[in-house]
Amino acid sequence: MRPDQIQPEMYQKQLQEKQAELAKLMATLSLPEMEVFASQCSHYRMRAEFRIWHEGDDLYYAMFDSADPRTPIRTDQFLAASNLINELMPKLLNAVRNIPVLRHKLFQVDFLTTTTGEALISLLYHKPIDAEWNVAARQLNEAFPACHFIGRSRKKKQILTRDFVMETLTVNGQKFHYQQVENSFTQPNAGINEKMLEWALDVTKEASGDLLEMYCGNGNFSIPLARRFDRVVATEISKVSVSSAQLNIAINGMNNVQVVKMASEDVSAALNGDVELPKSLVQAGISELTPSVVLVDPPRAGLDDATIELIRKIDAILYISCNPETLKRNLEALSSTHDVVRYAMFDQFPYTHHVETGVYLQRKSLL
Repeated sequence: MRPDQIQPEMYQKQLQEKQAELAKLMATLSLPEMEVFASQCSHYRMRAEFRIWHEGDDLYYAMFDSADPRTPIRTDQFLAASNLINELMPKLLNAVRNIPVLRHKLFQVDFLTTTTGEALISLLYHKPIDAEWNVAARQLNEAFPACHFIGRSRKKKQILTRDFVMETLTVNGQKFHYQQVENSFTQPNAGINEKMLEWALDVTKEASGDLLEMYCGNGNFSIPLARRFDRVVATEISKVSVSSAQLNIAINGMNNVQVVKMASEDVSAALNGDVELPKSLVQAGISELTPSVVLVDPPRAGLDDATIELIRKIDAILYISCNPETLKRNLEALSSTHDVVRYAMFDQFPYTHHVETGVYLQRKSLL
């Protein structure tokens, strides 16, 4: 996204166009009225990445247009990024500019911030990080006491204090706390994430029993929903996300959630009876789980056939999608057994064509 594409005065028009495009794509499906959740029109992204462009004695943040990837667009401020990122951008460059070991071959800076004022800054280099860099970076960190710094070079990572921030999200007036680790998946738009969590709680308000969750990440949905269900078994393939999820479950005081490190395809194969149940699923109590709801939040590729076959056996399906095209294909496959009873668009990424979609399906015999 180019900086000049962020036009708050045009946001409502663009949101309506995005809503119309989604409605057109889904027109062949039998869907209820679309619920639309708008984003803030500026300062909504809690993370941002910028290239660093060197010109003589000067250096500045740069972004690029995909149509002209060789021409840097100077980006002194970025209206999509959080207020804290915009505050830190000039301060960081001013601090680095006159420190040769920190400036030399610095090619990218990544920011990760929270609604509670924490910031993690990653400095990426085209050179090895050595002891001299470490000394200078620690002095830099002292000038930014509220920030955490990381140096990266050729797959090596130097953590000065820690490599995560602690985010607090407010959902229906209740606060939930999450560890968010550098370079791991988290929802970038905190405001929309809170709305997604509130919507998930609303659509499942009549649910009871157990919840099966696949692609659980750091427990973003698992933790608020755990209060609604007797037991939750959640699966995730990323080791980092599983560790964060386990920590987040503990710090939020949830004792009815078990997280298993396993790919969705392997979970589906085991629960469909194609292979023997892995020990990790048995230990999590999957044999005693009687899910009334399954929650899936897959990557852009959507759900594979085995997972479709698995979830069609469960009475209610909560599907969070980052790709309407694959969502449509999956809904067509599920239409023989389930009907969509709630349907929402979440504008996670304003000023782009990307949308996040939520659907809640119930088995036809239950309607």
